[in-house]
Amino acid sequence: MSDAVATPPDTAAARTGTSVEFRHVNKTFRQGKKQIVALDDVSIDIPGGSIVGIIGYSGAGKSTLVRQINGLDVPDSGEILLDGKNIVGYSERQLRDIRRDIGMIFQQFNLLTSRTVAGNVAYPLKLQGMSRQDRETRVAELLEFVGLADKGKSWPEQLSGGQKQRVGIARALATNPSLLLADEATSALDPSTTREVLELLRKVNEEFGITIVVITHEMEVVRTIADTVVVMQQGKVVEKGSVYEVFSSPKTDVAANFVATSLRNTPDLIEASDLNTGVGRLFTVTMKEGAGFFHAVSEAERAGVSVNIVHGGVTTLQQHSFGRLTVRMTATDDAGERAVDEFHRSLSTTTEIEEIR
Repeated sequence: MSDAVATPPDTAAARTGTSVEFRHVNKTFRQGKKQIVALDDVSIDIPGGSIVGIIGYSGAGKSTLVRQINGLDVPDSGEILLDGKNIVGYSERQLRDIRRDIGMIFQQFNLLTSRTVAGNVAYPLKLQGMSRQDRETRVAELLEFVGLADKGKSWPEQLSGGQKQRVGIARALATNPSLLLADEATSALDPSTTREVLELLRKVNEEFGITIVVITHEMEVVRTIADTVVVMQQGKVVEKGSVYEVFSSPKTDVAANFVATSLRNTPDLIEASDLNTGVGRLFTVTMKEGAGFFHAVSEAERAGVSVNIVHGGVTTLQQHSFGRLTVRMTATDDAGERAVDEFHRSLSTTTEIEEIR
């Protein structure tokens, strides 16, 4: 279902999204006699109007991090700045004002089953005291925007998972927030529906300038939507950078593992074992712009070496190409073997290359 519309909702209210900054934030919990470190000296800068993906395995501290942004949890120490204002120490009344400018999108949708689709979207507007006529106008605009103009009178149980999440997005946009927090918003969806929802979120960001913080354990989500990525492990930020930087050259094992699950461009142990049953030598080469791979291949082929790509792929992120290719190189004489050695040596100066044995 297309989410394109002629007139997006309330374009006059579009503005640069809220910037978020964590400065040395720490948070611990107690479980019986045991102390759990949820956030360990976390420092992150999220520019206004950007989309940031925060990724980590269960227990990494992602959801705890989100709860600090909207004041549902308070850090033990450190500062949390929204548009430069430190909200740590704010009163509950001050935090309620802050939350009005923050939209939440949930994994399990959190729709009210006792209300229609239109009623769910209208609910936060009713709490704000908006008149019925204005609510109806706003709800109609939002449902048109998310591609559900004909579903206003439907009940949540009549919707698919993707449609429910679109309602959730419409509800989150109802009060014209400048910041959206999406906590595992696509985890309950199939891959095709996930992509549709992520495209809708990207559209929200591009048309309204809303800052979006995406909490996920799926690297494919980060790859599809985010500008930058923050990798967390055991409460710490272990890696951060542009999506291209982290995907093309992960610096930590946890980031490399996440990237591998998304790209699948490096043979696993079973695949590598199967590939090694053939003749020749196997090399996995990290493909980056200016790596000199094709020149090195041409030189090897001139020496009579047979070169075949047997695994991998190349993709494009943020207008840069990268990937990994596994090649089989078969030499028939000593000159060919020397050419294969030269292939390995020449590429090792410009990119990562590993021989699979």
